[in-house]
Amino acid sequence: MATGKTYNDLDPILVAERKQSTKLTNELNQETDPVKKEQLIRHLFGSAGLQPDINPNFRCEFGRNIHVGDYFYANYDAVILDGAKVTIGNRVLFGPKVGLYTSNHSFDAHEREIGGCIAKPITIGNRCWLAANVTVLPGVTIGDDVIIGAGSVVTHDIPNNVVAAGNPCRILRKITDTDKTGFVGKDFI
Repeated sequence: MATGKTYNDLDPILVAERKQSTKLTNELNQETDPVKKEQLIRHLFGSAGLQPDINPNFRCEFGRNIHVGDYFYANYDAVILDGAKVTIGNRVLFGPKVGLYTSNHSFDAHEREIGGCIAKPITIGNRCWLAANVTVLPGVTIGDDVIIGAGSVVTHDIPNNVVAAGNPCRILRKITDTDKTGFVGKDFI
């Protein structure tokens, strides 16, 4: 899977790992204690920075291929199918129903029927906001300080410091100093 070559999605080892991930995400989705939630996230993910926070009903394929930075937040119903590595930077926000999908089934019907899949990594930079119902497809890299508008389907790389939206997602404009509102909130570490 990690090589980017076709793999057997129906392999019994992968099926067993998905069952384990489902068990752990079920526990995570039921947990209300913040300390225990963070422990479950750290057990499930390959790595996590400071204070990761995930709302129910989160789902992932394996978990171990997910790496999040400091202060990652996923709102309700996020899905990360991590057949390949998923790297998410610091202070990234997911709106409700964000989906990251690293794998595609084979295009050939026979190969697809017998379990053929190909996975490509997804990378999301620092301080990004993916609004509600954003879908990120295999192999995509999103730069730092990016906003992806609600309902977008991200099919290709997005550079730093832009607002992008649509299906397929496209750059709408750069983020500039005129976007500042003067808001003075709580400063973070």
